Amino acid sequence: MTHALIAIIILALVFDFINGFHDAANSIATVVSTKVLSPLTAVIWAASFNFLAYWIFKLKVADTVAKTVTPDSVTLMVVASGLVAAIIWNLLTWWWGIPSSSSHTLIGGFAGAGIANAGSFSALQVDKVMPTVYFIILAPILGMIVSWIISVITIHLCRKSNVSQVDRIFRKLQLLSSAAYSLGHGGNDAQKVIGIVGAAMLSHGMISDIDHIPEWVPLSCYTAIALGTMFGGWRIVKTMGQRVTKLTPFEGFSAEAAGAFTLFFTQHFKIPVSTTHTITGSIIGVGLTKRISAVRWGVTLQLIWAWVLTIPVSGALAAIIFIIARKVFS
Repeated sequence: MTHALIAIIILALVFDFINGFHDAANSIATVVSTKVLSPLTAVIWAASFNFLAYWIFKLKVADTVAKTVTPDSVTLMVVASGLVAAIIWNLLTWWWGIPSSSSHTLIGGFAGAGIANAGSFSALQVDKVMPTVYFIILAPILGMIVSWIISVITIHLCRKSNVSQVDRIFRKLQLLSSAAYSLGHGGNDAQKVIGIVGAAMLSHGMISDIDHIPEWVPLSCYTAIALGTMFGGWRIVKTMGQRVTKLTPFEGFSAEAAGAFTLFFTQHFKIPVSTTHTITGSIIGVGLTKRISAVRWGVTLQLIWAWVLTIPVSGALAAIIFIIARKVFS
């Protein structure tokens, strides 16, 4: 293993750690905002289930991410440029408190560096990239529809129940829904980093296929994202948990359950999706059961703009970094 590959693996784990405190807020925002768990307990809870995902999910999403760029366009410099761009954009959006997608940041960075290396868009494996692009829109819509359905059914079943009793029940159920969402987050987001490390190892000739990746790679990636979660992301928790719409324990349960369903569904079909987009759509679906005005559309539009810009901005940034690095090191 060369020094360059070791440096890339370290960079990937740094990104994974940042992803933990950047995106993991999505899995704890509702459980904190409804006061079911304290912030400290919530991050420990989420981190535990992030790590547990290591033993549950196969490397389906990792395989898709590793094949974003054609093999002949992947070099260690391409992977490194994509990672540096992703880390920069993630830190900027975290500092600004914008819940942008770490997933799309990473994929955009990898794709942008690959295109810069090849000199054309032929570097992209379109059949792998397009489902990810489609689900920028479809993931939040699916989360919104499922959460709306769960909410409507639950409201119907509980319409004659005592309000305080229903609140107590859903406080307990929200522990399960947040755990399921954290599992989905770990199984989705840690695998994207596994895919990037796998792409670097493939280009370096260390492995012949993503299925043959050494066991220490996924274990390290799941550990990094769990540790990142432990450090939290309180700026983004506030935006996701209360600024989009006010939540009760019942509503928090509905949003998390819908988000978990969406993540498990897309993971099964090897589609890397944004946990940020997914939980935002789910929270909006809950808000729509009250009234359309319950959703704070001004905040929602700001989030959408961040989503739209993430892939092109991270891609362009990675391309610039790659071009500079090639001139410096060639």
